[in-house]
Amino acid sequence: MLLRSFIFVSLLPAVSSAQTTNLDTIAAQMQYAARQGLLDKYYPQNTDTLYGGYLSTFTYDFKAAGTQDKMIVTQARHIWSTAKAAMFYKDTTYISMSRHGFYFLRDKMWDATYGGFYNLVTRDGTPKSTIKEAYGNAFAIYGLSAYYECSHDTAALNLAKAGFKWLEKNSHDSIYKGYYQHLNREGSRVKRTVDVQSTSDVGYKDQNSSIHLLEAFTELYKVWPDSLVRTRLEEMLRLIRDKIVTDKGYLQLFFTYDWKPVTFLDSSEQSILKHKFLDHVSFGHDVETAYLMQEASEILYGKADDKTLAIGKKMVDHALNNGWDSSLGGFYDEGYYFKDKPGCTIINKSKNWWAQAEALNTLQLFSYMYPKDAMQYRQKFFKEWQYAQTYLIDHEHGDWYEEGLDNEPQRKTALKAHIWKGTYHVFRALMNCINRVESNAH
Repeated sequence: MLLRSFIFVSLLPAVSSAQTTNLDTIAAQMQYAARQGLLDKYYPQNTDTLYGGYLSTFTYDFKAAGTQDKMIVTQARHIWSTAKAAMFYKDTTYISMSRHGFYFLRDKMWDATYGGFYNLVTRDGTPKSTIKEAYGNAFAIYGLSAYYECSHDTAALNLAKAGFKWLEKNSHDSIYKGYYQHLNREGSRVKRTVDVQSTSDVGYKDQNSSIHLLEAFTELYKVWPDSLVRTRLEEMLRLIRDKIVTDKGYLQLFFTYDWKPVTFLDSSEQSILKHKFLDHVSFGHDVETAYLMQEASEILYGKADDKTLAIGKKMVDHALNNGWDSSLGGFYDEGYYFKDKPGCTIINKSKNWWAQAEALNTLQLFSYMYPKDAMQYRQKFFKEWQYAQTYLIDHEHGDWYEEGLDNEPQRKTALKAHIWKGTYHVFRALMNCINRVESNAH
């Protein structure tokens, strides 16, 4: 068994080929990267002792910066990370950090009049927008469920239940299924009109809120096995697996309310690139979703069902065949299937941090599930970790750069954390990878 002592084999910025063949060595490096290299940089430094919740924005060398607006996604993710850290390390100091975030969600980000969580507030908790999103509310449920699991604080579970019921009442589509992403303060759906710019996602349903609703309901169902939660969890799994994943094996990003794909395939290349936010291949989301679908299926059925496993594998294999850098490792950010070009064209070569973290998690999972597969998931996992050690992990100041320095060297001195970047993706990946090495060592 790999003990969670904090004696580590290597702090080198790159991993040699000899090291990468040793899972125990990698697990030890991940132990350091998770605790000293990540959590210790954020907590308790980001605890906002003045206004509650967590500070979100830090410079490359971890100095608080800016106005410190607070988004529901970031706040909830920090609740989740500290709750999971409390259970992973059996360290109760993280429970108080998680509780601190729960209080801010309860007292400042929950709309006491109409229900639901505000999307964005100022540092002191004053709402900056009355628009609410299914995506943000999903993460609130996700974080609160994890905090309840580690603390048994029923007030947090009650707030998670209230969030779920608010989504059920206002966001769930009883006719076409799934959830509307954009809602007004009182809970009415924001409809897409002719005045909405063609590049905007307002009024569309989307894969990103869908996969994180799946993730949130998975976490909620673990602590509250309610029949309606199960129904919605199963509904989201089938919707993502059978509707949102395309025949080629990647996620369609946006849809009309009745699940017609938003695509610009028949437009000019100029128009396609103008609208690429709405329509491209997101390799990172594909790899992440393969894991989230399997996790949901296991919670629902005790073990992942065959169809979910097959679709998940198809997604990962498509990403490896079309978005993987076979030279250095890592997944590119965006691709597109132009009708007049062969295959999938890479339209954004950046390698963002969250996609590489999710890749570590999924590739390692697949390496255990399919040890003799021709895709060689374990070798890809080794290469992904070497890429992260070389181009993403800041060995001097801690955490990961937002994008790999091989293509985005300017990220070395860019913000290390902001409202879209915290600890969630990296800590989940490292924690899961360490756990698998330990459990497979027995």
